[in-house]
Formats: sequence, structure tokens, C-alpha cells
Amino acid sequence: MKKSLFLLFVICFFFSCSSEKKKQVPSVFLTESQMVDVLTDVQIMEATISYKKNANQKTEYLKTIGYDTLFAHYGITDSIFKDNMTYYNEVEPQTLIRIADSVEARLLKMKN
Repeated sequence: MKKSLFLLFVICFFFSCSSEKKKQVPSVFLTESQMVDVLTDVQIMEATISYKKNANQKTEYLKTIGYDTLFAHYGITDSIFKDNMTYYNEVEPQTLIRIADSVEARLLKMKN
């Protein structure tokens, strides 16, 4: 579980390193609840990719098609997701921490 939470913070760090700072609300804004849903599925996708990679299976298909399918399920694109991650990371970091805690709790509940 700590590994997936670490991955979430790595993703947050990645988006915070972008050269263009985005202080305004993204044009397609994902609520806290929506971010929990999307990030829960992102964590499951990342765990699946990691598992397959450790089993010496190819993961490029999952990375490409999996994320496209995941984002399409929520009616967003990868850029909308990135914009929202950047916004929460830079403008509402406390909310992002709550989101991460909710994702971790949801994943733990699924595991049990």
C-alpha cells in the first residue's frame, strides 16, 4: 500500500515540475470526489503494470491502451488529468493530501 501511495506522490511531483505554472482552475475541473475515483483506477493500473513488468510480461499495451480506456471511461483526456493534478498540487495541496488519503483508504478496503 505504501508503494502505491509513494507512486501517487511521485506523480504529483512530476506534474509540479512542469515549467508552466497553472494557478487558475482547469477548463475541465475534476471535483475532489472525481479525482479520488480517477486516481484509484490509476493506482490499480499502475499496480497491474508493475506486476506484469515484474513477471517479465510486456506492458506497453497496458500503458497505452489502458490509460486511454481509463480516461475515456471518465470522459477525460490525459491532458485534463494532468491539468487537474497540477492545479491540486500547486493551488490546493491540502485537498490533494485528502484525495491521496481517500485513495489509500479505498484501495485498502478493496484489498480486504
